Amino acid sequence: MMTETSPEAPVAGSTAIPPEELDRLTDDIIRALKTVYDPEIPADIYELGLIYRIDISDERHIAIDMTLTAPGCPVAGEMPGWVENAVLAVPGVSGCTVNMTFDPPWDQSRMSDEARVALDMW
Repeated sequence: MMTETSPEAPVAGSTAIPPEELDRLTDDIIRALKTVYDPEIPADIYELGLIYRIDISDERHIAIDMTLTAPGCPVAGEMPGWVENAVLAVPGVSGCTVNMTFDPPWDQSRMSDEARVALDMW
């Protein structure tokens, strides 16, 4: 099983998926996540640091832990579906589960440099 937690997180764990396929699948999932935007912030959810964990099972089922910029976010009910749909469109993915968490709470320190540049937050 592969685990990733944030844009800078190392890949950990072991899997029966060949390394080349795991790399391609991981890259494609991240690319898919980068197509999902918080409608109130002009940056994608991956670069904002809203994705806490990505697990890829040997059966290619993807489990994602994510958060929102604020618990009262107006799209809280919709965003997990957007994430699931984006990931399910990746070739080779057999299923996807999105878990919403607010522990730890999101803060601006989780944003990538790319998101900081996009939002002019230096």
